[in-house]
Amino acid sequence: MAPTANAPMSSPKLGEGSIATPWEQLQGSCSWKGLLEPLNADLRASLIAYGELAEAAYDGFDAHENSPHAGSCMYSQAGLLAAYGMSHPEYYTVTKFLKATWEPRLGQSPESMAIGKALFVQQPEKPGRIESRTNWIGYVAVATDEGVKALGRRDIVVAWRGTVKILEYPKDVEFRYKSAAQVLAGDFSDANVRSGILDVYTTNNPIENHIMPMIVRNSARDQVVAEVRRLVEKHQHEKTSITVTGHSLGASLATLNAVDIAAHAFNVPYSRPEQTPCPVTAILLASPHVGDENFKSAFASFPALRALHVRNSGDKVPPADENMNVATAVLHIDMDRSPYLNLRPDDEITRHNLECYLHGLAGDQGDGKAFSMVVDRDVALVNKSADALKDDYPVPANWWAINHKHKIKGVVGRWTFDNIMDI
Repeated sequence: MAPTANAPMSSPKLGEGSIATPWEQLQGSCSWKGLLEPLNADLRASLIAYGELAEAAYDGFDAHENSPHAGSCMYSQAGLLAAYGMSHPEYYTVTKFLKATWEPRLGQSPESMAIGKALFVQQPEKPGRIESRTNWIGYVAVATDEGVKALGRRDIVVAWRGTVKILEYPKDVEFRYKSAAQVLAGDFSDANVRSGILDVYTTNNPIENHIMPMIVRNSARDQVVAEVRRLVEKHQHEKTSITVTGHSLGASLATLNAVDIAAHAFNVPYSRPEQTPCPVTAILLASPHVGDENFKSAFASFPALRALHVRNSGDKVPPADENMNVATAVLHIDMDRSPYLNLRPDDEITRHNLECYLHGLAGDQGDGKAFSMVVDRDVALVNKSADALKDDYPVPANWWAINHKHKIKGVVGRWTFDNIMDI
């Protein structure tokens, strides 16, 4: 039976003992050979689950520049996954929120300016604030004991948020490259990545205090590396995995983060350097071009590192030339095959939308086969931040809103902003 717009929100059925395929294969131990055509049922469920973790990084973000919490997560660490409505919030607990900084400055490349404007929002003015934007960019989570029973191991997840505005590059923009040495160890001096993406990952945020101008807050890289290392050390006697995921520019950040972890052996407990590295897997959705051919070669050189790129055939963001793709394997979907969607030929934004990607993952059966919702995922979700459903499904467009945008009515009858934890 096909799902309806009134069906309950439901996705992967990952209960204890329900995963027939060994988790190592789902994480890419065999480079997903034999699992993509046709798409393995357990892999389909796993990809949707990681896509939901990436979606939570979008849905929790306050992108309204006139909000006092602009640029922050609107939920606490404990409440984020349940508030988003993911299928199994009980499988993971968020342990760390991540922040990134973008500094508009003279001489910055047009590409970097475009990425900064699309990825960050300006926060409310404060006395002494320097001209930079520090925004919530994602989170680190770890599988709970219940999650371990369902997943087969202690999974450490890093989820990166993508753009909150349309990314508009200037006409005829040329991508600038920087050395990838900061995220690669060893002899990879000729490997380069796009400067705008690397800047988001590695830029420090100066403390907004004129008394201590030389002190810096950690970059997004410093924050995520410290938390991943802490969790790897804490769970060193368990079977563990590290999964890094993101959509759009979030997928680009996930690519840098994943290779950074593998290259610097952050997937090995620092107290037991002789231990076999745990696998690092990047689940990339709609990823743009990240680096050059030398970076691609460097990425492929780490035995414990794998990447699976999910791309929609009508999405213009992933590179047309797949030789520029660093991923170990690519899963092609085509959401235009869905009988639920009403997509205009020129609707590039919807074809890049993450919830529409998850809809495609739930039902696309590949070339020459009819679309079938083999995963019971509510079709209403595709209209959360889009207008993609056919009129047969009476779901308002762009219906997702967060509790009156965290406005609450006080005891004197006036509306004010609720306090938000962990911001």
